[in-house]
Amino acid sequence: MRLTQNSLISPRTAPVYGRSLSVMILVTRLNKASQFYVNENMIEFIEETPDTILTLNTGKKIAVSETAIEVVERAREEKIRIRRATQF
Repeated sequence: MRLTQNSLISPRTAPVYGRSLSVMILVTRLNKASQFYVNENMIEFIEETPDTILTLNTGKKIAVSETAIEVVERAREEKIRIRRATQF
């Protein structure tokens, strides 16, 4: 079956991660004891004071060891990866 831009992607052929188009990025807690994924779409803004603080659109603040540029670059790389995986 050949896919065109007008055809629908069936659940079997679409990448599971790419269907939702949400970008999850890996970050590290300040104590470096654990890592976790945060949904990039939930990040409202990032500040460095001097620790990097992610403020989510829910109002929750998360301190991470990565710099703001690293967080933005990881989100950018994941978006590129998802777009490449979902192109047909």
